[in-house]
Amino acid sequence: MKIVSIEVFATQLPLVRPFIVAYDTFRELPSIIVKMTTDTGIVGYGEGMPDPHVTGESFYSTYEMLSKDVAPLLIGENPFAIEKLHKIMAAAVYHAPTAKAAIDIACYDIMGKATGQPVYNLLGGKVHASLSVPFVISILPPEEMASQAAQAVADGYASIKIKVGDDPATDIKRIRAVRQAIGENVQLRVDANQGWRNVATTMRVLKQVEDCEMEWIEQPVLADDIIGLAEVRQKTTIPVMIDEGLHGDKEMREVIMRQAADLINIKLMKCGGLYPACKLVAQAEMAGLGCQVGSMVESSIATAAGAHLSIAKSMIFSNEMVGPLMFSRDFGKLHYEKDQLMVTDRPGLGVDVDEDTVRELSTQSTLIQ
Repeated sequence: MKIVSIEVFATQLPLVRPFIVAYDTFRELPSIIVKMTTDTGIVGYGEGMPDPHVTGESFYSTYEMLSKDVAPLLIGENPFAIEKLHKIMAAAVYHAPTAKAAIDIACYDIMGKATGQPVYNLLGGKVHASLSVPFVISILPPEEMASQAAQAVADGYASIKIKVGDDPATDIKRIRAVRQAIGENVQLRVDANQGWRNVATTMRVLKQVEDCEMEWIEQPVLADDIIGLAEVRQKTTIPVMIDEGLHGDKEMREVIMRQAADLINIKLMKCGGLYPACKLVAQAEMAGLGCQVGSMVESSIATAAGAHLSIAKSMIFSNEMVGPLMFSRDFGKLHYEKDQLMVTDRPGLGVDVDEDTVRELSTQSTLIQ
């Protein structure tokens, strides 16, 4: 089997409501869609959701890199030769994980379709019976966040994740208000997205909310400050999760060496796709670190890829595959029942991609063959 063409689409996906985190406010999100076709007629789809604040890639740089630097090198290659393809991409461009993830996901979609297997069977087989997702709340005034959280619990969600990090004093009020609104038995996850920046600010906040029974605090300090994250972990009883600070093997080694986190947040867009993500899971298992598969708020395509990974690995105890719930339009459809994401057993990613919608929402496209 050989890759005979790759088409790259630069699209913009509209959100139901603005998504507000410590470093930006999003009203729509840029998505790079890859359509990969083989000489056997099998088509696979991949997605890259770049974020300059996290992956160091912009919408336009990812599109141009895929169109001009990466995709042309893969024509004629076998999509099953996934390690070889990653080596080709690594030799062509340094880092650029989102661009590589889009290719990687399309290859796995093809592999699954060619073998008649869902992607999770290519990753080890289904180990979890189902996937539960949290309800994610943007940075808002404390009373609004509390109201949304209470409604989500009434709708059947067992876990609430809140974004904080714009103002420490208000963040304390946010955390307390949400905990009071959801009661004692609902999981509360808190993500600062680097917003507290340093150890001193982080500890000032955490000491005032220790009684709020948080499941964990995610990325409270700057991404590059793994030493600082380790200090936070030493000084608090609240489990610490690293997100923006973990991309690939280099950071993983440092996290393990410094015992800097209790938990890691793996994102396909940060590490370069499913193949490198499996390596991170294996390293986490050796180090006894719990894993979450996070999302850059992706469409059904990349969300499905993350869901297949999540359900196939026992070390992955949590996932945040919520992107499709946040868009007013999507390229496919995943099935959610309250807080449960139902992972399909259809071949490949199991997503029926509506190419008309892809083309309609595209601002530009390039065909490489």
